[in-house]
Order: sequence, then C-alpha cells, then structure tokens
Amino acid sequence: MSAEYATFGLAPAMRAGDVLANGAYQVHRDFVDFLVDGRPLLFRLSDLDAVSPLASDIPPAIFTEQVRGLLLEAPAPLPDGRHVIYGCPECADLACGAVTAVIDRDGEDYVWRDFAWQTDEHADLELGGYHGIGPFRFRGAEYRQALLAAEAQGGRRRVLLIGARVAVLAKLAAALRTIGIGADIAHDATDVHADELRAYGAVAFGRAVTREERSAVRRAFEQAGVQVAYVDGLAPIVPLLVAQIENALDRSPVEQRRLTRLVAADGEAGVEVTSPCRVRLTAYRLDRLYRSHVQEVFDGILEPGRHRIALDAKAVRGESFVVARTTGSVLVEAMAPR
Repeated sequence: MSAEYATFGLAPAMRAGDVLANGAYQVHRDFVDFLVDGRPLLFRLSDLDAVSPLASDIPPAIFTEQVRGLLLEAPAPLPDGRHVIYGCPECADLACGAVTAVIDRDGEDYVWRDFAWQTDEHADLELGGYHGIGPFRFRGAEYRQALLAAEAQGGRRRVLLIGARVAVLAKLAAALRTIGIGADIAHDATDVHADELRAYGAVAFGRAVTREERSAVRRAFEQAGVQVAYVDGLAPIVPLLVAQIENALDRSPVEQRRLTRLVAADGEAGVEVTSPCRVRLTAYRLDRLYRSHVQEVFDGILEPGRHRIALDAKAVRGESFVVARTTGSVLVEAMAPR
C-alpha cells in the first residue's frame, strides 16, 4: 500500500460558541484535533465547521471507544472500513455531513486514505471525495502513543464570574451555559476548597472589581496550585464578554490557529489568518447613556496573510470594541481612540 510517511500528532482545539443578536446560538466544543506533518488536518478541508470525534464533553467510555476505533481495536462505525474524522459540532449526526476516511493497517503502520464527505451510510468518492488529501502513512508507534495519551489533553470548561452587577453576571452565566460552558457567580474565591477551584479554566472580572479584590482571587488560585486564564471584562455587553471568555478558554497553540492577530485602530481592523477561512467582524459600542449597540461590519473569506478592513465609522465611535471570529478562533480588541 503506497503512501508517503507523514507525522501524526494531536493538539487541543475548539469550535467557538457564539450568542447571536437574534437570540440564536452555536455550541462551544473543545476537542482534540489531528496534526498531520505538524499542521491541523482540519485546515486542509477549506473552512469546514466541524470537530473531531475526540471531544472533551463526551463520556470517558465513549472517548475511549473512539480511540479504540482509530487504533482499529474496534469495528469501523461505517461500511467499507470508514471512520468519522470530523463531524457536526452541534449534534454529530451523519445526516448533517461528516468527513470520513478508510483506516488500514499495513504492518506496523496506519494508513488514512480515501477521504470523503458523506451524509449517509455509504460514501460516494466520485461526488464527495477529497481527491487532493491523503493518503497518509503514519508510523505505528508514533500514532499509537499520541492516541493513547489523548485523554490527557482534556481541559476545564467552567468559568468563575466575579463582579458587582448581578443582573449582568446572571445574563452572562445563562449565555455561557446555553453554548455549553459552565459558569458560576461569586463575590470572591476566599475559603473555596482547592478541589473546587480546579474545576475552573477561567475567571472573569467585571469592570467594578477593584485591584485588591482581583489580587485576592489570584492569590486563592495560586495557593491552590491552580492555573487559570484571567479575563478583565471590557464592557457590560454579554456577547462581547462571551467572546472574551471564548478567547481565554482557547488552549490550542497559537501557531496552529487560523486567526492569529486582531488590531483595532483609526477606524480600521487589522486581521491576520494562516489559512483561507471565513472571518466575521462584529462591532460593539456603548453610547453616552450607557446603552449597548451591535453591528456586523464584515463577513467574508480571507486568504492567508494580513488584511486591513475599513469599519463603519458609526459602529466604532465612542467606547467601542471589535470581535473577530472564525469557526475555531475568537479575538477581541478595544478600538483605540483616534
């Protein structure tokens, strides 16, 4: 079975959740992505909104079953020896579409071949085949070692919310829970047991929380030996705060992200992407009466590289903020004053 050797690895990744202006939402998903020659395999599949079957929110027994399947220690879930490589991030239903491939053993090696997009039990390689991807031959020891260590890639997805505006915190907690991120509200972290603190991946502070109060929270986590990401809330705008927390929970290596840079100044946004992808820019602002406003200012496909995008002057006047999103990355920046 001919195929050139490729390196195999795994890395934490996420499908970013979102709270949309019309009340709809998309679910947050943490998962382990496949690295082929050091680059996420998902990036070779255009701008596909999908996750691997190695998701952090599935039960441990199911996670182990997925690993055994990829190691060919369990029967293939689809006919013709096909395995789901990426599926729907919302429901994992094959009817929504999935990227599948045949996985074979060749001596000690594992070979992934015949990649295809399919929506039912049988793949049509003529209509749905990814003809420019694979086959990939992976050395057995490297492949097995990465998959057997996959469970150690899991991460915490709860967030501790600390602030003075209870109504805003309650709305934020509800929005986070809606997209699949656990959230708790507290005044501080004093006297909280270390085992409870270990459940959190991030702490978000409201703007009214003092420096002394923030320092006390940080000390509590440090004394418990727990490392978390800290988020300083930019404004009491729930979708903006959700975006900040999504960014803080992103555990993927920076060099393996699609969206790597966002600058907001002089009525423009500077964006850098590493592979072709859809990028959405949303502007949030507070007016003089402290009312929030939101406007979608860009939605399009960008090629790899740096881009400068002019923004609607009305959308970014006064105290304003810009959120950049791809399917797997979120960046947030305050608009620098002119």
